Amino acid sequence: MQDHLESLVLRMHKGGIRYSEALREFQKIFVLTVLREQKWNQVRAAETLDVHRNTLRRLIDKFQLDIRSLRTTRRRPPESERPLPLDKKERAT
Repeated sequence: MQDHLESLVLRMHKGGIRYSEALREFQKIFVLTVLREQKWNQVRAAETLDVHRNTLRRLIDKFQLDIRSLRTTRRRPPESERPLPLDKKERAT
């Protein structure tokens, strides 16, 4: 892995990419990769990255990542928006 990383850094350096740009891009790809691996679950991704979930949220905002558009699965609606089972509906009326 060390050889791959050195090769990448050398190509970036020769390509004129500054340290700050390279660092930002690396962080962005790292965060995206972990989020994808954790199926976009931010709590699990924060635990994997060993950062607080608020720190992860700040990174997501900093890199302007639109998590909703990147998700491939649909999220379960909140309980308040789910239809009530038939027997509970009848009791409520």
